Amino acid sequence: MASISSLGIGSGMDLNGLLDQLKAAERQKLVPIVQQQKSYEAKISAFGKLESALDKFQEAASKLNKPDTFRAVTSNVTGEGFTAASSSSAVPGRYEVSVTNLARAQSLASPGVADKSAQQGTGAGTISITQNGTTHDIAIGDGASSLTQIRNAINATDGLGVTASIVNDGDATAPYRLVLTSDETGTQSEMTLTTSGNARLGELLTYDSSANTGTMTETVDSQDASLSVNGIAITSQSNRLEEAIQGVTLDLTSPTASGTLTVSGDSEGITQNVQDFVDAYNSLQKTMDGLTSYNKETDVAGQLLGDSTMRSVEARLRTVMSSTAGAGTAQMLSDVGIELTLDGSLKIDDEKLGEWVNNDPEGLNKYFAGTATTDGLADKVGDTLGAMLDFEGMLDNATGGLKERMSSLDDRFDRMERTIDSTVDRYRQQFAQMDTLVAQMNSTMSYLGQQFDAMNAQLGNS
Repeated sequence: MASISSLGIGSGMDLNGLLDQLKAAERQKLVPIVQQQKSYEAKISAFGKLESALDKFQEAASKLNKPDTFRAVTSNVTGEGFTAASSSSAVPGRYEVSVTNLARAQSLASPGVADKSAQQGTGAGTISITQNGTTHDIAIGDGASSLTQIRNAINATDGLGVTASIVNDGDATAPYRLVLTSDETGTQSEMTLTTSGNARLGELLTYDSSANTGTMTETVDSQDASLSVNGIAITSQSNRLEEAIQGVTLDLTSPTASGTLTVSGDSEGITQNVQDFVDAYNSLQKTMDGLTSYNKETDVAGQLLGDSTMRSVEARLRTVMSSTAGAGTAQMLSDVGIELTLDGSLKIDDEKLGEWVNNDPEGLNKYFAGTATTDGLADKVGDTLGAMLDFEGMLDNATGGLKERMSSLDDRFDRMERTIDSTVDRYRQQFAQMDTLVAQMNSTMSYLGQQFDAMNAQLGNS
């Protein structure tokens, strides 16, 4: 008899439904593995949240580990003639600035020519440009002496410090003039030009800045900037001065103008950096509380409740935040106006911290940033967080272990699935055999029934 191609046809039983039930029962063996996988995934995600909060706290602490944070200053300009930018080395004070002249770059213009593309003279020549004791020679080849070609040759010379352009002054017969402008301002950038070879170049491009003579015309004379700061006269080759006032960069913007620069300690910036430190710690504390909480009513626990790595992180943070640090009179957080509250968060005493910020910012610097020989609190916090966040640190090792277990569970899941598939295939084969056997039995019973009916008919007729 042919084999049964679809379960249940031979026996009339719902063997497919029974097989599905057996398969579902077998797959229940995967549930504990999936639950463990989800547990590990939740822990890895929880460590990610913890790492993010620790990163932000580390960033806030690193700002307090820089002396410049506590030496920051702000500058304010009233009046005109200049702008100012202050660095941490600026000395607080009031500075009266009076600008007399702005620095200017020299410009020289050649006599006009009728056609800027026409060759100027014949033969090869050389243009020599001297600035501040340095001479550059620009070779002008035979047939390459038009104003356009000379301009291009000058602008192609590296390190020259001069820019060439062509100006049309509108003259009816000879409108095109080559203009050379120094790239730098001040009298030290004055240009002297000489030529050789091509005689026509000498008719167009010579100038002696020391004597103010030559075939070229000085259209803009060079000039040094001149100003006074608190009555002290200062000259500069540039309109940007970086040492006229300690730690301050002045940019002169207009002549015959004056104003006042006020440099003061950036107390607001210092306070904000301390506030950021406190806020980052409180946010970290809130994150840790959420990861280790337990709700009796819902019987829901935080993903890291009871985790040994989490307990170690909490313990190390408590230790470092309550430790003594610094090289000044302040040794504890409470000394600078930062109190630890009952719920584990930090709170700032604005008045007490304000006294440090306004009267002794260097003392705050010594407490948080320390000195060359003594670690400040920010140093200690940074070291503690580094041990947690660095490669192969506490969190890296913890998540690495979880990922290894996840990989092992994945392998176990695959093996179990293969076992289940094999078992279900065996059930399917057994059901198929049974279906065939029942079909054969039913066929035999039907045959015997027909035979008995025939015999009864014969006996009844005899």
